[in-house]
Amino acid sequence: MDKVVFGLVGGGWRAEFYLRIARELPERFTVGAMFVRNKEKAAALSRTWGVKVFTTIEEYISSGAFSFTVVSLKKDISTAYVIRLAEDGIPVLAETPPASDLAQLKELWNRVGRSAKIQIAEQYLFQPMHAARIRLAASGRLGAVSQAQVSAAHGYHGISLIRQLLGMGFEDVRIRAQNFRSPNLQGPQRSGPPSAEVPVQAVQTLATLDFGDKLGVFDFTGEQYFSWIRGNRVLVRGERGEIRDHDVSWLQAYDTPLYSKLRRIDAGHGGNLEGFYLKGIMADGEWLYKNPYGPGRLSDDELAIAESLTRMQQYIQGGPSFYSLAEGSQDQYLALLLEQAAGSGETVVSQRQPWAVE
Repeated sequence: MDKVVFGLVGGGWRAEFYLRIARELPERFTVGAMFVRNKEKAAALSRTWGVKVFTTIEEYISSGAFSFTVVSLKKDISTAYVIRLAEDGIPVLAETPPASDLAQLKELWNRVGRSAKIQIAEQYLFQPMHAARIRLAASGRLGAVSQAQVSAAHGYHGISLIRQLLGMGFEDVRIRAQNFRSPNLQGPQRSGPPSAEVPVQAVQTLATLDFGDKLGVFDFTGEQYFSWIRGNRVLVRGERGEIRDHDVSWLQAYDTPLYSKLRRIDAGHGGNLEGFYLKGIMADGEWLYKNPYGPGRLSDDELAIAESLTRMQQYIQGGPSFYSLAEGSQDQYLALLLEQAAGSGETVVSQRQPWAVE
């Protein structure tokens, strides 16, 4: 595949992930242009990353220096830019969520959802370990999967993983949820490690998503993302077996249980001189995930974003949709309902939305 040359709208913390990927793998990715309104910030980004940065959207669009645009802005302003770019015929890879509320989700879909080339940069399903679990859950080894318990990400990210692991589409769901507060010590933030011992009240959201014959369990505390002491958990259950974090058990026959582990395989350990990078995820002698971006030194999240960029390039060249606006809208819609259920204490039932295609 040709080098992926993309544009980038936004210059915040999340946008820097895309810039790092292009810097680490220059033979595969290039940021052709950026748009940032603030002139001082634009100049600083240009100096730091060596990228042409425009300060008006008109100049950015007219430059034509990219095959598609990544929109990496705050959710309350992202929708307007996605619509503007899409109506100008520019393919868009939009950061999550695609809109902040249901009204905006519907407006976005009704304006451009049926015709424009839009995908959502939902990275969690492409993170190596999650990708391995999703592949294993869909393989049939566990039998028919009926339950996924996910404590790994907030809101739409967590719901996305639940739907992927269960193999759900746009079916209606009954959601019950509650918030629970507990004391915790503040851990690292985006800015880095803590500088003092700071007590905080952590908010944990617990929810069940009842699809009828399948159940999702959502459990997340905001502190988990960077915490050194609050770990993630994933449990996937099928009629013949289950995945429990990194452990896999299943019945080869009714009287023959087998056991395996999801194992990270890295280069660069001990006497290995291939470089230092993830080679893939293996279980029972099978590669469930192979890293296509080695020997680049990328985090799991950056590997997932690189995969979204690659798939977006394939998509605009006629390849398949990989995480559509409809999928992203459904996950955000269910996240909004989960938040509503947690706030009210009442069971909330989803309704079919205009993007819920067969």
